[in-house]
Amino acid sequence: MPSEKELQISPIVQESVVHNSRTLYNLQTLAASLFGVSAGILGLESYSGFVFYLVFSLLTTVLFYALRVAPASLASGKPALDTSRYFRGSYEFWAGGLMNGLAGFILTWTLFYGLVRA
Repeated sequence: MPSEKELQISPIVQESVVHNSRTLYNLQTLAASLFGVSAGILGLESYSGFVFYLVFSLLTTVLFYALRVAPASLASGKPALDTSRYFRGSYEFWAGGLMNGLAGFILTWTLFYGLVRA
């Protein structure tokens, strides 16, 4: 948690945090649908499909962190893996997208699995 002095020097604007969260949510939802299309076309079933979703969702989050969050965060002197300046919490950033995109993943997974296998 930032100290009062740090907040006075570099304030956290709530509108920007909400915008960042919304952008991450949109990315994760779109990516989950694309992962569902891929899993359906590949014909993955049962646990292998869910493992596919889990691995690629975490990979998407890591890439988003490495390309967008880490350079600015490390340049400002924050520790590695700290997302508190740009997002509400670490859990929201690292694991929030897993549940947000799950329904879209399952929907597109079953749709494309049925289309390919029919």
